[in-house]
Amino acid sequence: MAKNKEKFSDISIKPEAELLKSVADSRAKLRQMTFDHQAGKVKNTTDIKNVKKSIARALTALNQKKSK
Repeated sequence: MAKNKEKFSDISIKPEAELLKSVADSRAKLRQMTFDHQAGKVKNTTDIKNVKKSIARALTALNQKKSK
């Protein structure tokens, strides 16, 4: 996942609807990864951290768009 990390400048130019969809998809992915981690299926826990950061980036971009 680290190789697919989007830059904030790329995320911030996306429309609000796409950002909302991205947040929802990432949250679902995070939920599944958390369950898998608790079951002992996930070996690379840094993927969980990267998903959390991608959610934060998308939410930050959304909040910046709303404040303008």
